[in-house]
Amino acid sequence: MKLLKFDLPVLKGLVVIAVVVSLSACSIFKNKHDSLDTMPVDALYNKAHVSLEKSDYAAAGKAFQRLIARFPSGEYNEQAQLELAYAQYKANRPDDALSTVNRFIKTYPTNKHVDYAYYLRGLINFDRTGGAIERLLKRSDQQSRRDQAYNLQAFDDFSELARRFPDSAYTADARQRMIYLRNVLAQYEINVAEFYLRNKAYVASADRAQYVIEHYQQAPQTGDALAILARSYLAMDQKEQSDKVRKVLALNYPDHPYLDDPKWPHPPSTLRKMVPFSGHH
Repeated sequence: MKLLKFDLPVLKGLVVIAVVVSLSACSIFKNKHDSLDTMPVDALYNKAHVSLEKSDYAAAGKAFQRLIARFPSGEYNEQAQLELAYAQYKANRPDDALSTVNRFIKTYPTNKHVDYAYYLRGLINFDRTGGAIERLLKRSDQQSRRDQAYNLQAFDDFSELARRFPDSAYTADARQRMIYLRNVLAQYEINVAEFYLRNKAYVASADRAQYVIEHYQQAPQTGDALAILARSYLAMDQKEQSDKVRKVLALNYPDHPYLDDPKWPHPPSTLRKMVPFSGHH
């Protein structure tokens, strides 16, 4: 095997080039790494904000966190905390986002954007049950078959926004989300009431139905609650009470199926139970 042979001047030249390239590369990477630690506050904020606008939530979050650490006070710090919470929310890090936004609300209760912080807190909890895909497909029936802790919290968050800032630009949307959540929460109670009714736990089904009537009066599920309550009373041999509830149902929901079908609601079919993710199990 023939070895390559370099003249000494050529070899020295290659060594010099290699060293220069190596140092240049190190300098480039070092500058890139250290830029977040050396940039002035306005440039650092702009860098983070541009990353946020480009949907690079990881880069935005990293830059906002460095800004907050390096500049622990001032308008840039306050704005960075709020935008950091949004970046974490969009990056599907709800626990971090909630921690950040709660800290912002507690630390800066008079900030001019604190209404947005309350709104963002509601959004974080709003998206924790199910997700955007189900809402996009209008699958609220699936939502109503899951644990409702986050939906209850989101409802309270939006309610607090509406109470504290009735004229906020975010309040109208918050109220619309509250209506959606109210209906989901009411349907959840109806699902539980139907389960108790099918299993002949009539006191429990009546209690759940009564809860819907008392707490979600404007929800479309109120008619179902009245029907379940009437049927539960009838099953418990409280015909007088059942007749009273039935009259209220007929007056307010004259087309409700229970008025013509005393066995409403019917249990789900065996075929429906076999459908994956139908919720009827």
